[in-house]
This record gives sequence, C-alpha cells and structure tokens, in this order.
Amino acid sequence: MSRFLAKVIFTLIFVFEAKAQLTIVVNKIPENTPVTSNIYLAGTMNNWNPGNVLYVLNKDSLGTYRFTFTPPLGIVKFKFTRGSWDTVEGTEQGGFIADRSITYSGQPITNYLSIAGWEGSSNVASTASPQVQILSTDFFIPQLNRNRKIWLYLPKDYATSEKKYPVLYMQDGQNIFDKKTSFSGEWRVDESLDSMFVAGDYGCIIVGIENGGASRLNEYSPWYNTQYGGGEGDEYISFIVETLKPYIDENYRTLKESDNTGIMGSSMGGLVSMYAGIAYPNVFGKVGAFSSSYWFSNQSYEQISDTGVDDASYFYMIAGALEGGKQVEDMNKMSSLIKTNGGDDKHVQVVAHSDGKHNEWYWAREFPKAYKWMFEKKTSLTNDGATPKWKIYYDGVYLQFISDEDLNGSMVEVLDLNGKRLSLSQIMENKAALHISRGCPEFCV
Repeated sequence: MSRFLAKVIFTLIFVFEAKAQLTIVVNKIPENTPVTSNIYLAGTMNNWNPGNVLYVLNKDSLGTYRFTFTPPLGIVKFKFTRGSWDTVEGTEQGGFIADRSITYSGQPITNYLSIAGWEGSSNVASTASPQVQILSTDFFIPQLNRNRKIWLYLPKDYATSEKKYPVLYMQDGQNIFDKKTSFSGEWRVDESLDSMFVAGDYGCIIVGIENGGASRLNEYSPWYNTQYGGGEGDEYISFIVETLKPYIDENYRTLKESDNTGIMGSSMGGLVSMYAGIAYPNVFGKVGAFSSSYWFSNQSYEQISDTGVDDASYFYMIAGALEGGKQVEDMNKMSSLIKTNGGDDKHVQVVAHSDGKHNEWYWAREFPKAYKWMFEKKTSLTNDGATPKWKIYYDGVYLQFISDEDLNGSMVEVLDLNGKRLSLSQIMENKAALHISRGCPEFCV
C-alpha cells in the first residue's frame, strides 16, 4: 500500500470518527419549567456534574432542545437537570426516576426524548381526599439514619367522635392517596375508604410511608440480592414497630393490639409486608401482600420454615396472570408454606386474576376487597388488649418463666419486646426481656 493511499484511508477514518456522535433531542419538557431555565446533561461523560456549562442543551425556535457530543464507547448514563441536583428530572408527579441509559457504539445516533417532570414538583392536580394529611415531610428513621415523608388518612368521623380505630400501615405512601405524588397512578385508598364509610364501614386509620427512592429496594428487603441490593428491610420494619407505631398510638386514637393492626404493600412493598407479618405477629395481625416480589430472595420462603406462622394472623394475597415472571406460582408457593407451617387455612385468602397486571390500577381495584376481608368481623373494636399473663426472661444463662398460671404442658412461642418471633439462636443471643404467648403447636424456637 502506497503512503498516499494509507494517508487517504487514515483521513477517511478520521473524518468518519469525527462525525460519529451522539445527539440528544428533547421535544417535550414539563409545563411548569421556568421560561428562563437552561437544561443540562449530567452523566458518566462529565462526572455527573449537574450544571456543567459545556453540556447545556441548545433550544431552537420551535422549543426543541438539542445537544451533540462524542462520549466514550459503551453505556452512557445520564439525567437532565436545570443546573443542580435540586432541579433534576423526575416523574410527572415529581417522583424519583432511575438514570437514563444509552449504548454508544461509535456510530452516529440520535435519541428523541421527553422530560416528564422535575423531582419534587408536579404538573398534576391533587386527587387526595380531605381526610388525607401530611403527618411529616421529614419523619426521622433512627434505625437507618434518614428521613421520610409520612401520609395519614383519618376516618370521616375522626374529628366528631371519640372512637378508637384500627390502623393499616402501607408502603409506597406517595402512590396510595394522590395522583399528584404517585409514580404511575394511585391506589385510591382514600376514595375507597370514604365510600365504604358512608356505606357503614367502621373506619380505619391509614399510615402511608413514602418509599426511599433510590433506597427502596434496600429498605424493602431484609435479604441481600447480589444483583439488586437489599438488606435493610429488618431495620425498616423495626422503624415502623419501634418508632412510627408508638408515635401513632400516642398521638392518635388507635386500637393498638395486633388484631387491629395491619401492614400492606405491593411488589417489593408486598415482600417486606409479608416479612413484617411473619416476624412480628404480635404487632401486625393482618397482612396484605399484593403482587409480592418473593423472587427477590429465596429467604422469603425460608423465613416461614425457620420461624413458623402464628395461627391468629391473617394473610390476603393477590397476583395477576399478566404481571410477567412467576407471580401467581410464587404466591401459591408462599400460601402453601404459610398453611403448612402453622397458619390457619381460614386465615389465608389467595386470589389470582386473569387480567391482573403489575401496576397501580390493579392494586387500586383490589384494595377494597382486601381491606374488607382483613378487617371486617376479624377486628376486636375494643380498647387496648389485656396485658399478657406470662413472661419470660433470659439472664444470659437461663430462660426464666414468670406466670400466675401453671405452665406445665403449655404450648408457647418466644417473642422479643417488640413482638418479633425469635429463633433458638436469637434467643440465646438476646439478653433483653422476652414475652411468650399461647397458640404455638410446640415450643416455637
């Protein structure tokens, strides 16, 4: 090959590579975007700088934003901002979204995108019932050293009566009451309860706990998944048991016992709700598990075998045939384990729907039926339950029983002070005061 030909080929390659660029075109931005705002790219190509002046999109006369650059080959991750992480893009309702991702192969490519909303700012009108209020925008979670927004639904006669009410704790709080704050639709829990109250329902307090955005998977699984994370679920549920529930019980007229306390969630929220019901049967007597992500960890099944199930607990489980994966199969496996490890068959309701999909409209449709099954005729609408007659203490060497009854031949289970059922190894490690209760087929350790 002559030097001239080599030079020509090199020049052509250089020209081609110079033109091989990635173009980002944004043809729609949120209506509430300030007119004077610039829109920036922040990502792997600029060390996630949210206000890098070299990555400002150019706006044309038609209102279309465009930016062309040549990133390193491979996966390019990025988000749009208005110059800072306080103004990063989000859902239409102002919620968190994951990083965008584009694979750049070195060939010229143009991606047409739209920005749905800005995190913390919504384009949607509120649909929340007057019964819904914000308990706190930054309720502290000492178990995880972070803060969280908490929603509260009070029954329609709360302000005009002296009644005490059952309480249902729900995950993904931003999705249960208000389309304005929801990720992709709401559960319409407030509208459903308002309607049921008018039709004669006793009423129930709902506590909605906002998910942690990027921390959601970590908080909603007690077990670690090598691909997705997890492992903070026990601390998260401990927050509800040790911090949030005591606050609610102290400041609102609640029926505190487990028979009047439920926990509910969907997807990963269903997984952690099931964990809570199994681990803390003396706190959460009723569990609503919608489209639960049992696939996330086989330990969700092993928990049942390891600790057993309280036969006084109630479980309402749903899954849809159109959700993808093995949702219905996984649900049936979980329900079978519950029944064969101490659960009462009459206390387990399993429903599969041929049209069920993994989204909020499905869970909104099924919420009223789940709520009625969990609480109607299964709740003792009385004052606080009686103090347990039996106690057990571990002094580091012996388990010491104190009771005003003859314990000979009694069947017991061991729980910690927060109502969490303990395994034998946990008992031998736990030097705190413990409680025991009737109802277990054997000494449940």
